[in-house]
Formats: sequence, C-alpha cells, structure tokens
Amino acid sequence: MTTSSVHPVDEILPPQKLFTLGLQHVLVMYAGAVAVPLIVGRALKLDPADVAFLISADLFVCGIATLIQSLGATQWFGIKLPVMMGVTFAAVGPMVAMANAQGGAEGARAIFGAIIAAGVISMLIAPVMSKLLRFFPPVVTGTIILVIGVSLMRIGINWIFGNPVGPTAPMIVDPAHAEWLKAATEGAVAAGLPPAPEKIALAASLKNPAYAPLGNVAVSAIVLVSILLIARFAKGFIANISVLMGIVIGCIVAIAIGAMNFDKVGEAGYFALITPFHFGMPSFDLVMIVTMVLVMIVVMIESTGMFLALGDMTGKAVDQKALSAGLRTDGLGTLIGGIFNTFPYTSFSQNVGLVGVTGIKSRFVCVAGGVILIVLGLIPKMGALVESIPTMVLGGAGLVMFGMVAATGVRILAGVNFTSNRNNLFIVAVSLGFGMIPLIAPNFKQWMWHDLHPLIESGILLASIAAVLLNAFFNGASGSLDEAKAAASKADH
Repeated sequence: MTTSSVHPVDEILPPQKLFTLGLQHVLVMYAGAVAVPLIVGRALKLDPADVAFLISADLFVCGIATLIQSLGATQWFGIKLPVMMGVTFAAVGPMVAMANAQGGAEGARAIFGAIIAAGVISMLIAPVMSKLLRFFPPVVTGTIILVIGVSLMRIGINWIFGNPVGPTAPMIVDPAHAEWLKAATEGAVAAGLPPAPEKIALAASLKNPAYAPLGNVAVSAIVLVSILLIARFAKGFIANISVLMGIVIGCIVAIAIGAMNFDKVGEAGYFALITPFHFGMPSFDLVMIVTMVLVMIVVMIESTGMFLALGDMTGKAVDQKALSAGLRTDGLGTLIGGIFNTFPYTSFSQNVGLVGVTGIKSRFVCVAGGVILIVLGLIPKMGALVESIPTMVLGGAGLVMFGMVAATGVRILAGVNFTSNRNNLFIVAVSLGFGMIPLIAPNFKQWMWHDLHPLIESGILLASIAAVLLNAFFNGASGSLDEAKAAASKADH
C-alpha cells in the first residue's frame, strides 16, 4: 500500500521520527500531568515516597489511556486520532476537598473508590453525552473553566508563600506565651483551682518566618519570569514547553541555593511495577461518587468539543460512533486510573494545539508518546525527582498553568453574546459567585448535613451546577455540536 493511499491520521512514520515527535507531546503535557498527583498527594498528607508513587502511577496510566484512545481497542474504545490523555484539572477541587476531610491512606481509598465508580458510570453514559451537550453551551463551559482556573490559583499561590495552616501558617503562637500558659495551668491545678477548659489554646500572634520568606518568593519570581521570557522570545516547540523549561530553570536555582536535593531520587529504584490498590481496597461513598460523576460529565462535554475540533484539524470526520468510543475511553481511563491509584482522565488540549503547530496528524505519534509515558511511569526515580521539586519552584509555574486555565474560560466567554442576551451576564455572574463561596468562606457548610460536604465544598461543582441550572432557566437547552467545537478551538488548558 502506498503512502498516498493512507490517511495522514493512520500514517506510520519512521521509528526515529515517531520517537522524537512522541517525546515532544510528552514534554508539552508533562508539567500539567504531574501537577495533579503532587497537589492531591500533598493534600492527603502522604509520605514523600507515596506522593512519588502517585506521580509514577499517573504517568503510567496516562500512557495506557493514550494508547487506548489513539491506537484503539475494539470498536468500543478509542477515537483513533492523535490524542494524548492526562489527568483533568476539573477534578482537583473536589479531590482536594475530599482529602482535606479525610487524609492519609483512608482518604486516598475513598477518592479512588469515587473515581472507579465514576469511570464505570461514564462508560455507560458516553453514548448519550451528545444529548446532554445542549445543556452546556459556551456560556456554561466557559464559566466552569474560568472557575476551575480561579479555584486552582489558590494552590499555586500557596505553593509560593506557604499554606495558611500548619508549619507555614502566617502567624504562630509565641513560645513565651505557650510557656506562660503551661506554667499557669500547672499552678492552678496545684492550687486546687478548676482545670483549664478542654482544648483551650492561645491565639497565634507571632509572625512565622517560614511563611513567605523573600528567598522563596524570589525563586518563584525567577520561574515565572523565565516562563514569560521563553513564551515571548522562543518559537515553535520550545515556546510550547515554556512552563516545563521554567521549572527546570527554577530547579537549577534551587539546587544552587541548597533548597533541593536528590536524596529521595538516590533511594528510589530504577524499575518498579505499578501495582493496583496500593493504598488498599477502595471505599465507596455515594456523595463522593455523585461529585465525581458530575466532574466527568463536565470533562466529557469538553472532550466532545475537543474531538470534533481535532477531527476538523486532521481532516478525519468524527461520527457519532467514533465520538462515543472516544468518550467511553475517558471513562475507561478514569476506571483504570482509580484501580492504579490515580485520577480522572481526559484529552489534553495542549497536545491538540501541538498537532496544529507541527502539522503532523499521525495518531501513531501519540502512540509513541503513550509508550514513553508508560516507561517513565515504570522508573521510580522519575516520580521521586518530580516529588523533590520545591513548592516555591512549582509556585511560579502554578501561576501560569492555573492562570491559563482561567484565561481559557475567558476566551470561550469572549465568544458569548452578552449584548443582545443580557441574561448571559446573570449566568456568569451568579455562577462565578457560587464558585467563590468555598474559597472565601470555607466554613459556610458547618451547619449543613455532613455527608453533603464533599459535594458542596468544591467551588467548581457549585459553579457547574449553578451555570447549568441558570442557563436552562434563562436560555433553555440551547447548546449544539458546532458551539462545542468552537469553544474547544479556543481551549488551551
């Protein structure tokens, strides 16, 4: 068969070219792919070795999901287009909320249980997602993506300055005050006075030197400036990996000032299999499952537009059967992710953009990228290396990564008609307000039914529900495939 008779999507390139182009795809997505296990692993307060394992597991499943999506597995799975699969940022808010409610291995088991169930349900509902598309016009998807980015910005900012609670809290208890309270309590007991009330504590009144030290801020600033300079002056592929390059520069600076070492990397092995249920058998909580299913519906709506846009870009029509196979793979990837201790998966739009930049439409380039990701996931030293990156380095990159998600939402909203349909303003305004509630008033739910907390303490989900309901109220069910495709063409997150 001659090359001319093969569609560019199905063309198998020479091995060296496949490897080089596949590696490009991996580098473009790498920073975003490893960010989620870092965020969730640290929110769960796992040991560094377990966080490194999460990173390795994530890379491994990224590779498997990419192979299934781009290579295809039976008629039911895989859209067979150049698609790279990665963990969706849409799930970060709900997972962090779950982790804050229940940390450690127990919290991990609950999160993975919800992910497994959501993956199964997503596979079942994939064929009917095109019918749900009418509830997600650009005014809804743009608002949701904007709130996802704004919600994640808090994580990036805390990476720079320190978490507001714990060892890096802005204020700490004065040691002299603590000594006085201890002496006073002991003296009162000795004098026969009533014991101090249970859980009595001093207010933090002393500035914590571990919060926002200027050295950390300077390193984050170097990373941020490096990313901006590379994005401004570099061309093509190098510009596409500006975030990754900025992280590398930040690591070099951190090593130079003694803020980063490779002890954990040295201890990690060169090869290890990714074992399922690393933290034990998953637990299943109904509210958490509902939360994750809602996330997956949003993810599959985004994927629908992405697949349609990619079909146009590659000149290969995406029919209903292919679309269902692609969306079903989102669910299968998520199911595999839950089993192998990682998170919900979707197609990475950065890589769709890279297809446009390079002009290479072959899906086998992404197959090569998937193989590279699997190999990286099987090398524990890679996970340990990522885990050892100081948070001050990640902070400068986080501002860009998460800010780009928010900016993508703004770009999608820029195409929404606000002039003749002023009701769209209400949809965005109120939904954004709902999304900010958990960020501004995290204790708003303290008198509400406790089992409901995982569902409502994620601003992303509150905004999603509000946007869908408000759009249905003001505009009815008006979304279309063309609108989804147009929104996806503006996506860059």
